[in-house]
Amino acid sequence: MAEMKKSALGDWKARKAGEKSEEKAEKQYYKTHKVGYKRTAGDVIFDVLNYTFFITFTIICIFPFYYLFINTISNNELVSKGLINFIPRGLNINNYINLIKANEIGQAFLVTISRTLLGTVLMVAASAFVGYLVTKQQMWKRKFWYRFLVVTMYFNAGTIPWYLNMSMLGLTNNFMAYIIPGIVAPYNIILVKTYIESIPAELEESAFMDGASYWTIFRKIIWPLCTPILATIAIFGAVGHWNSFTDSLILMQDASNLFTLQHRLYLYLNTSSNIGALMNSGVSSSVGETLMQSALNAKVIKYTISMVSIIPILMVYPLMQRYFVKGIMLGAVKG
Repeated sequence: MAEMKKSALGDWKARKAGEKSEEKAEKQYYKTHKVGYKRTAGDVIFDVLNYTFFITFTIICIFPFYYLFINTISNNELVSKGLINFIPRGLNINNYINLIKANEIGQAFLVTISRTLLGTVLMVAASAFVGYLVTKQQMWKRKFWYRFLVVTMYFNAGTIPWYLNMSMLGLTNNFMAYIIPGIVAPYNIILVKTYIESIPAELEESAFMDGASYWTIFRKIIWPLCTPILATIAIFGAVGHWNSFTDSLILMQDASNLFTLQHRLYLYLNTSSNIGALMNSGVSSSVGETLMQSALNAKVIKYTISMVSIIPILMVYPLMQRYFVKGIMLGAVKG
């Protein structure tokens, strides 16, 4: 039996190796025969326009992040006067140091990190296990439960019923309000289910013949082979948790220690806007000077928190990119 399992696994690996070999040979063929191809003026013009468009598009996408960053490491007075546009001036990292020292920001960052890690891990685990279960013909009422999950994607009662429901469940001013609602994600379950169906059935059959249980097969065969799609839904979940704002705003009104980083950024944005309105309304010189300094601090803090909120997500995606494309392609719903 063990030999049959190894044989099936070996055949699957050999097929994958063959596909990679064919892909490599195809690339080598085009590389070899490209030498004899004579480029026309139209090809050159197309390439110039193509590269120009994508370089311009890339600069447009990157510049807002670059602008935020150089304003957080430049002299604060120059920032307030709008003199920092393309290169930093008066370099300093005091804004980041002061942000770290601020207790409320540190607490918000800790809350956001905690909910992102815990929420993503539980969501990935639940999506993987449920996605595997609904592929099993032996599961009781399999089609009903799968359709029941899918149907929930099309209904949203609205904010007020959602708040009342969370309140009845005791999830207001409670950290678990960030975690529990996102554990079961129907869309992610569909992606995992579709991906698992692309895995050769012979692997499971040989494991069953060796006496393996569903749990053993899931843990030792399915989970390792599902790395691409699990990495994909992990990115979806992590970005969603990290950027989440409304649940903190609505559910944590009496628990400021549970505010997320995005919620704190929103509060600073409001503070900056309110100070600006007061200054425009006309005040005495001494009060106006104080407000000017407060507005300056609020503006710099706003930029700095924005960068702190963005950087972790920008760092995660490149690490997971090699899994992302494969996971999306193989996990896509086939027509």
